[in-house]
Amino acid sequence: MRILGINALFHDPAAALVIDGRTVAAAEEERFSRRKHGKRPLPFSAWELPEKAAAWCLQRAGLRPQDLDAVAYSFDPALARPADAMGLDDPWDHLRLTYAREAPGFLRTALPGLDPGVVRFVPHHMAHAASGAFAAPDARDSSVLVLDGRGERASHLAARRVRDRLEPLYAQDLPHSLGLVYEELTEHLGFLRSADEFKVMALASHGTPRMLPEMRRYVYPTGDGGFHATGVPWRELCAPRGPDEPWTRDHADVAASAQAVLEETLLDLVRWLHGRTHDQVLTLAGGVALNCVANSRIAREGPFSRVWVQPAAGDAGTALGGALLLSAGAGDEPEPMAGADLGRDWSDAELGAWLKTAAVPFERPADIARTVARTLADNGIVAWFQGRSEYGPRALGHRSLLAHPGHAGNLERLNDVKGREQFRPVAPMVLADRAAGIFDGPLPSPYMLFVHDVAPAWRERIPAVVHVDGTARIQTVDPAREPLVARMLSEFERLTGLPVVVNTSLNTAGRPMVDDPRDALECFGSSPVDLLAIGPYAVRRGELFRSGGTGDGDDGDDGEVLR
Repeated sequence: MRILGINALFHDPAAALVIDGRTVAAAEEERFSRRKHGKRPLPFSAWELPEKAAAWCLQRAGLRPQDLDAVAYSFDPALARPADAMGLDDPWDHLRLTYAREAPGFLRTALPGLDPGVVRFVPHHMAHAASGAFAAPDARDSSVLVLDGRGERASHLAARRVRDRLEPLYAQDLPHSLGLVYEELTEHLGFLRSADEFKVMALASHGTPRMLPEMRRYVYPTGDGGFHATGVPWRELCAPRGPDEPWTRDHADVAASAQAVLEETLLDLVRWLHGRTHDQVLTLAGGVALNCVANSRIAREGPFSRVWVQPAAGDAGTALGGALLLSAGAGDEPEPMAGADLGRDWSDAELGAWLKTAAVPFERPADIARTVARTLADNGIVAWFQGRSEYGPRALGHRSLLAHPGHAGNLERLNDVKGREQFRPVAPMVLADRAAGIFDGPLPSPYMLFVHDVAPAWRERIPAVVHVDGTARIQTVDPAREPLVARMLSEFERLTGLPVVVNTSLNTAGRPMVDDPRDALECFGSSPVDLLAIGPYAVRRGELFRSGGTGDGDDGDDGEVLR
């Protein structure tokens, strides 16, 4: 079966292609349109489809729209209720539902040749659940927990995967929503709602949960697999913060209190779920599953032996989940994700042609990994553009900014390069076989979705990646899966004695992660980055500006600058 998955209705529009149970491609529309999150999550934008992402997925597989057996649209308007009947203040939600009902026709226009009759509405939280349960390795019999802002009429789903079926166990009806509570706080603290929730999580580490008793009056588990989460009087807890105003101790403390009550509630939900299923494996999906601090507490204190989180846990992941769900229902056994690198890539020849067209001086060193390691050892910042781009919000060694972790000032330096708040941490990548001696937490951690305590002996050695609370959100690197990244890390350790490199996303504030070579060149040209490692080629900032930005290039192998 050839099935295209589409997420479009709320935010982070994306497309994914599954053929005979195998994930062939997945990408978010923002990487093509260069509009962060693809669009704002408003009813008026609900008609917008991931047209470019969908067309690319088909192109990747050599398919035409008429070749598809099904299209999974990750929202079922037949399950929805009017917003006011669910206790939501969203007077234009009916417009969103109208657009959802018309999605087959919209898709026919966006993908000429598509038969609208093959479009299937997939319940939103079932798509989330499938993106976890069917994509996780070794999870044929497992439990799955989904939490986000909202779906058709719920904000949560507890379910179980039994072989290739998903069995729903409990859903929490709206207006109770842990995701919406966190979104409200994000807006109250002056950040962008449905976009900047990760900033609240980072700010929470700077505060103390002294408002937790008050938070528990409004957010708490109900003991039956559900929870109460609505009506938090944020203005009574602290004054709102303007977008350009400095944060205060009260702002950090309310963030810490909300984070604590979220973790408490999640722990109750996973314990209830385990009591029903007695499974060893738990998979997580939904936007709340991007809260790596809460994930770590679930892994540490929860009853499951293993916790796996979908790397595209937000709504973008429902494109993949919807396609996997229909595929499994048609009898195709779902294959686990091999990695999050499911997006676009370019051949060495194509990358060389881009550099020649851009008229920049570049070289082709004998080993780009060694060249990058030397630059990092000299405390340079490297833009790393390698292989297929990542699906989901994390840079995982394909579209990354890299730096030396041993200099504390590199945290401020990178936040300045990216133009973002200084309270936000950067993350370390580390060879998988070295991680346990430095970081205490769930291992392996290839998708940067858990936080780990940094061993005291290492905190002064890698200060740039140690958050204010002594933790780090790590990415472990398996040489079999990521040989180029592993070689770079090994060479950096040989030069510095440190098996860790700073890894943050290759973008600047308010812009999507770099995806294609033009994006990489634009980001490199406008940011104080020392080296662009793009495929086997190196573009050095000093050479670029010494040459006046002109060059004719030649992708020779002599390692010399080519102008």
